[in-house]
Amino acid sequence: MNATKARDAVVAGAQGLALTLMGLIGSITLFVLSVVSICLIAIGVGVFTTPAVLTLVRAHANQRRLLAAQWSSVGIPVPYRPFPRDMRAGITGQVERCTLMLKDPATWRDVQWLLVDMTAGVIVSILAPALVLDGIFGLLLLTGLWKPIVEADGTYWYAFVPVDSWPTAGLAALLGVVWLTVATNANRLLVRSHFRLTRAMLAPNHEMELEQRIDRLTETRHDALDTSAAELRRIERDLHDGAQARLVAMGMNLGTVEALIEKDPAQAKELISKARESSAEALTELRDLVRGIHPPVLAERGLGDAVKALALRLPVNTEVDVELPGRADAPVESAAYFAVSETLTNAVKHSGADRIWVDLTYSDGSLRIAVTDNGKGGAAIGSGSGLSGIERRLGTFDGVLAVSSPAGGPTMVTMEIPCELF
Repeated sequence: MNATKARDAVVAGAQGLALTLMGLIGSITLFVLSVVSICLIAIGVGVFTTPAVLTLVRAHANQRRLLAAQWSSVGIPVPYRPFPRDMRAGITGQVERCTLMLKDPATWRDVQWLLVDMTAGVIVSILAPALVLDGIFGLLLLTGLWKPIVEADGTYWYAFVPVDSWPTAGLAALLGVVWLTVATNANRLLVRSHFRLTRAMLAPNHEMELEQRIDRLTETRHDALDTSAAELRRIERDLHDGAQARLVAMGMNLGTVEALIEKDPAQAKELISKARESSAEALTELRDLVRGIHPPVLAERGLGDAVKALALRLPVNTEVDVELPGRADAPVESAAYFAVSETLTNAVKHSGADRIWVDLTYSDGSLRIAVTDNGKGGAAIGSGSGLSGIERRLGTFDGVLAVSSPAGGPTMVTMEIPCELF
């Protein structure tokens, strides 16, 4: 028997035992509490107990989702509807929370899963430890363990083998070896089957997936509209406070020059010089503004060279590694560029890093960008943070953002945008 396979069988048996206990203790308890609490809504008590109980049910289900991913690489999506950000507090908020949870189809799938988990789920998961323990017990019978059992109860049946002598104990041991061999080959499959059963009950169905997709598109559309409105306000402000003010001042200077050109040529010449300076400054500001809207290097040379040009302007030593076999659509490139730009700005301002690494790659139909710094860490996606804005920008293109930033660093910000290169 292969040592690695034997170890995996024992580990899977321990996992199966843990899943069995979770089903018998956790699922049964939560199922009973859920049914009782929902029934108590009729007299008003359940309005206050049901949200707490269903929150525990969701935590129990999410724990199983985590174990499915860790133990068997079985992914189970989380389909719960988000609560409104402005949910009220107090009794009114509790009633609203209860109503929203009961209207969520995922809640009822969770309750159904509890019923399946404590029955079929337990039956599947308990087979893994049973095969290992029964196989070991069969081997122990050959050591003489059968004697006190037979003396106390007469003939002992080990599965279909009547054990009452050394030869029959040998047959039991042989059967134990068979059980252990089956466990070696089947235990991991049994645990995986348990999680597949869990996924069949907990994963969103087609209608729920469509509903989630609609909610996601609605949210990203609102974010895109808010981002566009904010960008327009920024452009208007920059034009009004910068280039427009300088052009107005230049026009006034030229008007004064027109009046003084014959009376005081020297002063007129000085004003012309100031007008020339104002025009140069206004041109510079307009170029910076255009670069902020869509950098020319991005349009001309693509995302990789645009990020390299961006890195050259940073006060921190930045290395950029680009492995892109082509170019994405202009909106995707623009979103990725400004996401990288804001990430680098955050790193320079807040991380205290002296080195930054940027990697741009493309695989499996997705553009992947990783920005790593050797700073102090502690970055997190939260309300009001720059990373939240980046997440919303990427969400417009179904992109995702992940942040790994333990205290003391390093910090890695990973972005992924589904797209096609051409």
